[in-house]
Amino acid sequence: MPTLSISLGQWSDKGQKPSNQDFYGACLPDDTQRRQKGIAVALADGISSSAVSRDAAEAAVGGFLTDYYATPAPWSVKSSAQRVLQATNAWLYAQTRQSQYRYDMDRGYVCTLSAMVIKSATAHLFHVGDCRIYQLAGKTLEPLTEDHRFWASREVSHLSRAMGASQHLELDYRAVSLSEGDVFLLASDGVYEWLSPQVMVTLIQDHAADLEAGAKALVDAALANGSDDNLTAQLVRIETLPDREADELFESLGRLPSPAELRANSELDGLQIIRPLHASARSHVYLAHDPQADQHVVVKTLATELAEDPASVERFVREEWIARRLHNPHVLSAPVQRGPRRYLYTVWEYIEGQTLTQWMRDHPDPDLADVRDIIEQVAKGLRAFHRLEMLHQDVRPDNIMIDRHGMVRLIDFGATRIAGIAEATDSAGEVDPILGTAQYTAPEYFLGEGGTEQSDLYSLAVIAYQMLTGTLPYGTEVAKTRTRAAQRKLAYQSAVSENRALPAWVDAVLKKALHPNPDQRYPALSEFIFELRTPSPGTLKQSRPPLLERDPARFWQWLCALLGVVIVALLANMPQ
Repeated sequence: MPTLSISLGQWSDKGQKPSNQDFYGACLPDDTQRRQKGIAVALADGISSSAVSRDAAEAAVGGFLTDYYATPAPWSVKSSAQRVLQATNAWLYAQTRQSQYRYDMDRGYVCTLSAMVIKSATAHLFHVGDCRIYQLAGKTLEPLTEDHRFWASREVSHLSRAMGASQHLELDYRAVSLSEGDVFLLASDGVYEWLSPQVMVTLIQDHAADLEAGAKALVDAALANGSDDNLTAQLVRIETLPDREADELFESLGRLPSPAELRANSELDGLQIIRPLHASARSHVYLAHDPQADQHVVVKTLATELAEDPASVERFVREEWIARRLHNPHVLSAPVQRGPRRYLYTVWEYIEGQTLTQWMRDHPDPDLADVRDIIEQVAKGLRAFHRLEMLHQDVRPDNIMIDRHGMVRLIDFGATRIAGIAEATDSAGEVDPILGTAQYTAPEYFLGEGGTEQSDLYSLAVIAYQMLTGTLPYGTEVAKTRTRAAQRKLAYQSAVSENRALPAWVDAVLKKALHPNPDQRYPALSEFIFELRTPSPGTLKQSRPPLLERDPARFWQWLCALLGVVIVALLANMPQ
């Protein structure tokens, strides 16, 4: 099976300067890290006016190449790199503020940076300043970045953006689809300002067999043309790309055969099956005993008809991978695997309790306080997903367990979307299938759009509404709306009724969380949860009923008084 591999050549020279303030590097990790995080290449150029700019460049490149690989595996490349570079920028800015040059950034810890992360079949580019990243397309060298320079005159220019120059880092980002044989050049201004694109193309092609020699040839040629700056060039050629359809993270388990039908007292890799717990079109769940740990566990197997479907197998195996990365009391956990498995199955902690579906049957008219408590616990579990750039995408009462102590846990991660894996496996323009349950699925999914954190929030708000009313906010109409115009016509059914003593402001909170447009919902789960307990002044104002409903007697008194004033005014204006 093909894997990601590149050829790399790098060269740097101080040129006519007394020291080299450029700094460059690359990280080609092992296979596991390469699949999860990719290959990283970075170049930083210090500014000549600063004596500590070399330190800034080294910190920028070194910090990026180290800290990027320390970010969680589920994070996307874009999020991981941006967070790391924002942290590095803040550190550089703080170093200057604490130095004698705190009022003169031109002499502080400032540098430019261009970085590239190659993951799966995509190159992710991050850029600030005036280093450049090019792509060789035939006989043309296409610049993929824009210089951040302000030209005061034809001869005088200044950096308009740089690492460490400001407390806030404005970073350019671009994603480029890759093909085998693609060649990229990262170069400092000491190289590209002294060579024409045609000359650079010729030098790269003349040294195709030895990229390090090609990088050195670029530097030597710029020096020969009179370059008066530090010079650095990095050449990257894509040799092989991984198969987009195969996710090797799950290959070892995905190759295993499905076990035979499990019954009470049967055995599976040392686990003793006690009894079936649940069966659906997707999976079968059993209660089992683990003799080694002397505890009950849950064994989950894939439905027979799905065992030959690679996408279903991948989603099934991925569930346990997800659980091992979520350490939250409100998310179902997976015990440590104690030995090799001979069959395709997953193992989970056993929760002695009931689903929220059953709880709702047992509590058809729950107290608002109990509803708040359950919704808040589910939100805590969802926030654990969102912190790792994962969306649950199937939040519904059947996927929420409540144990005998009242602890609430999210279960079933078969529909979960992981940003870091999705970017490595998704094809351009391909729309994910809707994996959640229709009545709890956010409207945007039915438009073919990708989900966001507001999509999980919508599903949670549907559950809160259903717990309080026994019905759904839009009935069954959401799944039928496949255009924005149709969704704008959705009519929210108020949760306030004659049979339910519910504060009007709670209904206003639910209505906002359930808005068909995700941009009109709460921007964060924490805000939704907070307002369920403590409404904002704006929510109270929106939910305040009209005077006719609040105090009919006063309404009619004011109306009569107004009519009296109008009558007096009319009489006064009548001709005598």
